[in-house]
Amino acid sequence: MNKIQMATPLVEMDGDEMTRIIWKMIKEILLTPYVDLKTEYYDLSLENRDATNDQVTFDSAYATKKYGVAVKCATITANADRVREYGLKEMWKSPNGTIRAILDGTVFRSPILVKGITPFITTWKKPITIARHAYGDIYRNTEMTVPAGAKAELVVTKADGTEERSLIHDFETSGIIQGQHNIDKSIESFAHSCFSYALDVKQDVWFSTKDTISKKYDHRFKDIFQETYETEYKEKFEKAGITYFYTLIDDAVARVIRSEGGYIWACKNYDGDVMSDMVATAFGSLAMMTSVLVSPDGIYEYEAAHGTVQRHYYKHLKGEKTSTNSMATLFAWTGALKKRGELDHLPALVDFADKLEKASVQTVENGMMTGDLAALSTLPNKTAVDTETFLKEVNKSLIRLL
Repeated sequence: MNKIQMATPLVEMDGDEMTRIIWKMIKEILLTPYVDLKTEYYDLSLENRDATNDQVTFDSAYATKKYGVAVKCATITANADRVREYGLKEMWKSPNGTIRAILDGTVFRSPILVKGITPFITTWKKPITIARHAYGDIYRNTEMTVPAGAKAELVVTKADGTEERSLIHDFETSGIIQGQHNIDKSIESFAHSCFSYALDVKQDVWFSTKDTISKKYDHRFKDIFQETYETEYKEKFEKAGITYFYTLIDDAVARVIRSEGGYIWACKNYDGDVMSDMVATAFGSLAMMTSVLVSPDGIYEYEAAHGTVQRHYYKHLKGEKTSTNSMATLFAWTGALKKRGELDHLPALVDFADKLEKASVQTVENGMMTGDLAALSTLPNKTAVDTETFLKEVNKSLIRLL
C-alpha cells in the first residue's frame, strides 16, 4: 500500500527511559511503514532538558500552540535522586506542568477496555473519564520551612500598594507552610473544556471540590463552574440529554465506587492526579489509561498516563527482554494521528488510527499480551510476550484490518 500522506506536522516530544525505547519501536513497527510521518521533533529527555536549561520544554509547548496537535512520550520529573544520577545542573520542574501551564488545558484520562480484564470495582461497566485541571494548586506552589517562634502571614499587595494580611499560624515549634494559587481565567478555561468535551462525547459531567472547608479557594471553583454552565451550556446539555452534577469530593468518591461509569469526573489538579491513577488501576492497569490535554482554543496534546518504567529500563540496559505494556503510549500516537487527520480533513489518516487501535485491542483479546495484563486477564488461553513481540503481533492484526 502507498503510505498515507500528512498535510501538517504534529509535534513529537520524545522522552525518557523505557518509554523512549518503546516510542522508537512503535514508530518503526507500526507507524512509518504505513504513514509518511511528518513531525516537528523535540527531545524532552532529562539530559537534553538539562543541556538546554529546560528551554526545549518551552519550545515544544509553543510549537504545540502553533500546530495544534502534539504527542508526548513519558518523561522523568527530577527529584534529588535523579539530580545525583544524571548530574543535573538543578532540579528541573515537571515538563508536564510547564506544558500544561502554557497550553492552559484540561487533562482527560480514560481507560482502554478489553475483554478479559475485569475491573476490580464490579459495578463498573463503562469507562470513567477523569478531567484534571492542569494549572496551579500544589504544582505551582511556594513552600518554606518555618523556625520555632516565627509568625507566618498571607499577604496580598494590591495594585495601589495597600496590603491585605491574614494570619496563617504562630509557630511555637518549627513547621512548614505552603502557598498555592489559581486564577479565574484558568478555572473558566477548565469549565469550558469539561463542558465542551462532554458535549462531544455525550456524557454527563460530575464536578467535585471541598468547598465546605475551603470556603474561598474551592468555592471559587464551584461558583465559576456553576455560572459557566448556567450561562453557556445548560440549554446545550438539555438538548444533548446529558447533565451537570456538583458534589463534595468525598461524596463523589463514594458515588463513583457505586456507579456503573460512563461519565466525566472533573477534578482539581491534585485530586485529578490521584483519582486518575485510582481509576486506571481499578479498571485494570495504569498502562491502559489514555491521556489528552485539551485547551479551550482547540489544542490537543496526547500522552500516556504512566511514567517512564524505570525498573524495566534498567533491565533493558542489561540486555534483558522486558514485557512492558505499550498500549497507553500506542494510543497516544493513535489519538494524535486521529486528531491531526480530523483537523486536516484526512479520512485515510483517521481510519488508519482507528484500525491501529482496534488491532491493539484485538491482539490482547486474542490472548497475546504483555506480562502485566497476562497476570490480570481471565482469558482461558493467553500468552505473555515481550514488548517487541507484542508490537509485532499488533502489526499482524493491523495488516488483516487494512
